[in-house]
Amino acid sequence: MTGVAKTDRLQPIALASRTQGSWLFIGLTLFILLFFALSLSLGRVPLAFFEALGALLEGEDTLGAIVLYEIRLPRALLALMVGATLGLTGAALQGYLRNPLAEPGIIGVSASAALGSVLVFYYGLAAVFPLALPLGGMAGAFVAVLLMHLLAGRQGSALGLILAGVAVNSLAAALTALALNLAPNPFAATEIIFWLLGSLADRSFTHVALAAPLMALGGLVMLTLGRALDALSLGEETAESLGVDLGALRLRLILGTALGVGAAVSVAGAIGFVGLIVPHLLRPLVGHRPSLLLPASALGGAALTLVSDIAVRFAPFGPELRLGVFTALIGAPFFFYLVIRLRRETW
Repeated sequence: MTGVAKTDRLQPIALASRTQGSWLFIGLTLFILLFFALSLSLGRVPLAFFEALGALLEGEDTLGAIVLYEIRLPRALLALMVGATLGLTGAALQGYLRNPLAEPGIIGVSASAALGSVLVFYYGLAAVFPLALPLGGMAGAFVAVLLMHLLAGRQGSALGLILAGVAVNSLAAALTALALNLAPNPFAATEIIFWLLGSLADRSFTHVALAAPLMALGGLVMLTLGRALDALSLGEETAESLGVDLGALRLRLILGTALGVGAAVSVAGAIGFVGLIVPHLLRPLVGHRPSLLLPASALGGAALTLVSDIAVRFAPFGPELRLGVFTALIGAPFFFYLVIRLRRETW
């Protein structure tokens, strides 16, 4: 079979999913715009949104304008960026590993990024050097993905990569627990624990400025994987015959994951299951085509994180519920559903 004939095998998928994908992107974009406005206008403190927005645009230092600019706008922007990064990374990992259960939190990337940031907290580097926090998160994520691939081997199977990821996840969790156990005082331990639970509360434009460029760069790297992942969905031999360099593909995936997830975890803490839920919900809507699923999952992850962040503000509890706790509460049942469905399909 010639390269042209093999390329033709991708055409029916592209034609079938193009129109449906366009409507999906439009719908997700409108959904994000709606909930971004709601994120700015809703909170435990009542706010006359349009009045505050007008004062902000006119440069007036009213209380409403300060709340909108200093508190709610950075939080909404981070929800967009963190959710988009997690959704995109989950879709890229699932496409590369060809396993629907791959996700940054499950294969140890998030836990290792959290460990890197915890070490920065532990040694007090964040107070001395502001960039130490995102750099620590990126270093942890990079080591996790690299170690996962080294454990599985250069030609590791999808199952081997997943098992290696689970091993890395366990190691990162153990080392994080060790750091908590050796924390010099209870206040440091409490700060680390609350940060590990994941939250966007009390974030400022300083956090946005630190993490946004790195998440954007990681996202751009992963978006370039689309055509290669389309070919890889036909099998490794077919992908190589179509000119895909699997080594370069793996390297770009490692780099994009380290940059994106490391920066996201460094400012928001551990927020799980976004990268698992979103690709599963959107995959049938894009014709199971990875190149369309990547941008769709970025939009879907942003939408899910925005909605979740709004929901935690009004949870019927005393203090505000942590975002990572909320996503785990909705993600764990979904994970059980996926496991049960996959088991039934193998019968």
